[in-house]
Amino acid sequence: MAWLVAALSMVVIWVASVCKIFFGATFSETHHKINVLFVIAHPDDESIFFSPTINYLTANAYNIHILCLSTDELHQACAVLRVPLQQLKIVDHPNLQDGFGQVWSHDLLTEIISEEVISHDIHTIMTFDSYGVSGHCNHRDVHRGVVKFLQTNSERNIKAWQLVSLNTFRKYCGPIDIWLSILSAKRHRSKVIIINEQPLKSYDAMAQHLSQWVWFRKLFVSFSSYTYTNTLQRINP
Repeated sequence: MAWLVAALSMVVIWVASVCKIFFGATFSETHHKINVLFVIAHPDDESIFFSPTINYLTANAYNIHILCLSTDELHQACAVLRVPLQQLKIVDHPNLQDGFGQVWSHDLLTEIISEEVISHDIHTIMTFDSYGVSGHCNHRDVHRGVVKFLQTNSERNIKAWQLVSLNTFRKYCGPIDIWLSILSAKRHRSKVIIINEQPLKSYDAMAQHLSQWVWFRKLFVSFSSYTYTNTLQRINP
């Protein structure tokens, strides 16, 4: 009987969490003519990690730009996420190749980020935190590149936000993490919660990455909390 009660409780919490999605969330700055640059390491990062934020910003008329530092099937995913293809830049640099053990130059990253910021009059940057969600070294290097850019361009007064990495339990608890994120944000006022009002769009966007769309990726997108909510925190270099 105890296991049945536990199972029913989980179902109720799951359903309540999905219902919460339809209430959405707010972001803490005005959106009028704000140009936002997502700096990501791999072509599926935008779909598998940042889609709640991208969906919210595009729905509220922010101008979204994506700087991807390696190559793959990114154009179709951006189309699903309503990011104009002319606002997508993919870098295929010999010193910025995907893979563990591939150390990316922070100076080179800073130079590339600076070019994008100047070209598109960027006001806000979105990227990984220092752990990089999955701990991938490329994600960490991208974070350090953004931090170094901010440190060397402090006169530009550009805001930067990092996607907060979660522990293993929270990472795989799906929409239930919405409640945990809200509780965490109440304790830490510096955090902003964005709830994904269109999680199916995130699934569809990831499906465009055909080389990555294998069974365990499908499971990840279905059960990952990053499909349903993003916790963002300001980067203070």
